[in-house]
Amino acid sequence: MDSLWITDSRKTNYPKLSEDISADVCIIGGGIVGAITAYLLTQKGINTVVLEKDKICMGVTANSTAKLTSQHGLFYNYLENEKGLEYAKKYLESNENGIKLAEKIINEEKIECDFEKQDAYVFATNESEINKIKKEIDTLNKIRFSAEFEENVDIPIEKVLGAIKFKNQAQFNSRKYTLGVFEKAVNKGLKIFEDSKVEKIEKKDDIYVISTNNYCVKAKNVVIATHYPIKNFPGMYFSKMYQDKSYIIAVDVNDEKIKDFNGMYIQSCDPIISFRTANYQGKKLLLIAGSGHKTGKPDGKIEDYYLNLENYIKEYYPNAEVVFKWSTEDCVSLDKIPYIGKFSNLMPNIYVATGFKKWGMSTSHVAGKLISDLITGEKNQYEDIYRATRLEPLKNIKEFGNMIKESTYSLLINKIKPAREIYDNIKLGEGGIVEIDGKKVGIYKREDGEIFAVEPYCGHLGCLVSWNNLEKTWDCPCHGSRYDYKGNIITEPTVNELKRIE
Repeated sequence: MDSLWITDSRKTNYPKLSEDISADVCIIGGGIVGAITAYLLTQKGINTVVLEKDKICMGVTANSTAKLTSQHGLFYNYLENEKGLEYAKKYLESNENGIKLAEKIINEEKIECDFEKQDAYVFATNESEINKIKKEIDTLNKIRFSAEFEENVDIPIEKVLGAIKFKNQAQFNSRKYTLGVFEKAVNKGLKIFEDSKVEKIEKKDDIYVISTNNYCVKAKNVVIATHYPIKNFPGMYFSKMYQDKSYIIAVDVNDEKIKDFNGMYIQSCDPIISFRTANYQGKKLLLIAGSGHKTGKPDGKIEDYYLNLENYIKEYYPNAEVVFKWSTEDCVSLDKIPYIGKFSNLMPNIYVATGFKKWGMSTSHVAGKLISDLITGEKNQYEDIYRATRLEPLKNIKEFGNMIKESTYSLLINKIKPAREIYDNIKLGEGGIVEIDGKKVGIYKREDGEIFAVEPYCGHLGCLVSWNNLEKTWDCPCHGSRYDYKGNIITEPTVNELKRIE
C-alpha cells in the first residue's frame, strides 16, 4: 500500500555507512526535516551527514497529504486564548515564512515536485462550528492576517454552511520535493547513508558518537529528525506526546467536474475529513483523508477506516474508484505546539523537531531554519515559541493523565490479562497474541503456512503491542512504535526490534 507520492517518485540507493567518519553535524532521519536542515547547513559550507535506518523519505513525509499551509485547522483562536495574541502572530508568521522558504527552494533549485498554489479552507457543517470559524477570523483580523469567510464553498458536501479561507497556500508531491532537496544538498557536500540504523548516541568529551552498523559518526552537533525522538532520556518526550494515526485514499471520481475542483479543504470538527487533488498519469485524483485514532488503539477493524472513506466519497461521486490507499501517523504534543530546538538542557548541541500535529509540511521548514540557525549561532525570532525543553505540556493534566493511564494499562494490566486469541483459531494471513506455556507470544501465520513468532513487548519501554491485520504490523498503543510481522522496526521511537521466537 505505497502512497501516491512514493509510487510517483524515484527510488534511492545511497550507500550504507561502512567506516568511522567525522562531521560537524550528524542528522538522524531522512525525512523532510532532515532534508531542509541539511540543505540550509550545506549552503553555508558546514560538513553534514544524514543517517537513515531505511531508505530516505519513505516514512511520514512520503505518506502525508502534502499540504503546504499555515492553516492548521481552527488553531489561532486557541493560541490566542492559551498563549496570547503575540504568540499566535509569531506562530502564523513562522509558518508563512516556511511556505515562502519552500517556494524559494523550489524556484531557485528548479525542483520538479508538482507544486501548485492553492487556497486552503476549514469548512463547517453546523452552526456551532460557524461560530468557531468567526472567532478564528476575529483573532486573525487582530494580527492583521487576511482571512476570509466564504459561504459558497465548492466541494462535494451538501451540508457546508461556510468556511474560512487562507489565500496562496500550496500543495505538492512531498517525496519528489524532499528527494530534490537532498540531491541539491549532496551537490554541496552532504553525505547520506541509508540502511544505517542508529543504535546509540553517546557523549565523549565535547563530541557525540552516533553508532550504527558497527561503525560510528563523530560529530559536535546532532539533530534528531526521526519523527518521534529515538532517545528517551533526558528529554522524556514520551511523557508529553502521543502518536495519532489517520488514513488516506486517492480516488478517480470518473466525473468531468473534477477538472474544476480547486483548493485544499478540511472539516472543522470530528470526524475530520480532508480533501485535495493530485495529478497522476494524466488524471486528476481526489485525495480524502480522515478516520483518525491513536496509534495501536483503533476503535474497530483497520480495513473499515478505508471503507468508511470510500463510502463517504461515493455518496457524492458514485462511480469513484480507489487508486491508492495508505496510512500515516504523526506526533501530537500535549499543548498542540511542536517541539523544535534543543533536545535537553542537560545535553548541549543535540537538537530535535517533533510533534507537528499533522501539519509538518510547513512546520518542517520552520524546524529546518530554526535548528540550522541554532547550530550556526544566528538569532531566530521564533526560538521561544517552539522551545522543545518547555514544561507547559505537562500542565495539561487531563491529557497527561490519559497518557499515563493508557501506558499503565498496556505496560501492566494487559501483560497479566489472558490472551484473547487461541492459536488454532488464527487463520492463514492473520495474526494475534496467544499464550504458550503461560507466556504471551505474538503469532503471524503467513498465507504460505510459515509461522512467525515474536515476544509481543515493544522495544521502546516494554508495552504490549497489538496486531494490525490489514497492514500486517505490530503496533504499540503507548508511544506509536510499529514493527513488521518479523519484528523489524517500521516506525520510531523504538530502536530495538521485537525479539523473535523460533
